[in-house]
Amino acid sequence: MTTSASPYALKPLPQLGAGEAFPPVDEPHELSIEMPGLVAVGGALDVATLKRAYSQGIFPWFSEGQPILWWSTDPRMVLKVADFKVKPSFKKTLKKFVKGFNGAIDCEVRMDTAFEQVINTCAATKRDGQRGTWIVQQMVSAYITLHKAGFAHSVETWVNGKLVGGLYCVNIGSAVFGESMFSHAADGSKIALAALVCFCKANGIEMIDCQQNTAHLASLGAKEMPRSEFVSTVKARVNQLMPVWQFTPQLWQELL
Repeated sequence: MTTSASPYALKPLPQLGAGEAFPPVDEPHELSIEMPGLVAVGGALDVATLKRAYSQGIFPWFSEGQPILWWSTDPRMVLKVADFKVKPSFKKTLKKFVKGFNGAIDCEVRMDTAFEQVINTCAATKRDGQRGTWIVQQMVSAYITLHKAGFAHSVETWVNGKLVGGLYCVNIGSAVFGESMFSHAADGSKIALAALVCFCKANGIEMIDCQQNTAHLASLGAKEMPRSEFVSTVKARVNQLMPVWQFTPQLWQELL
C-alpha cells in the first residue's frame, strides 16, 4: 500500500554557507506552506551575495535577533513605469515643486548625495502596523557597502537644503529593485518615487520591483506579477548596461 507524501516529509529549509549558491526560488521545503516565498536561511550580506540574490529575484528580509532570511515572493509586486499614476492634485504639487513654489523655495531632487542619511532615516521611521523595523543595523551596513560598490542608490527630496523625503533602491544592469522610503514632509517620498520613475523612463528601464503588495503601492499603479515571469524578466536585464545615476530637472518632462 502506498500513501501520499506528507508536507512534513519535505526537505529542510536550505541553509546557506558563505558563497554558496541559492536554491531555485520555486523549490519546496518544509516551511513552504507556513512561510511562502522563503527561499533559504543564512549566508552573508556581502556585495557578491547580494548581487547574486537580486539577480535571481531574491532579497533579504529579517528582524533583529533572526538569522538572515532570503525571500522571493509569489506573486511579486512591481511598478511598470508606464503605469505610474499621477493624480491631478499630485501633478499640481509636482509642478509647484519643480518651479520651487514660484521661486520662493529651493526645491530639488538629488541622487546619491545622502545615501547613509536616507537608509538610516528609513530604518528609524515608524510605520503603521509594524512594531519594529526590518532595516536592522546589519542591513544598513550591508547596503551602505553595496552603495559604495555602485549597486545601491538613493533618490532624495530636498527643500531649502533640508532632506524631507527619499528612497533607496538596488540597481543591477537595467533592473531596479525598490527597498524603502520615508517622508518628513507632505509628498516627500512620493516626489522621490516620481523622480525615480522619470529617471527610469529616460534610461529605458521599464519596471521597478516593489517586492510585496501594499495598498499604497497599488494606488500608485503597482501590480502583481507571477514570480516566474518576474524572475525571467530580471535575469534578462541584469547583464545590460547600468545607467548613470544623476538627476537633472529636464527629466521631469518624462512625467509632466
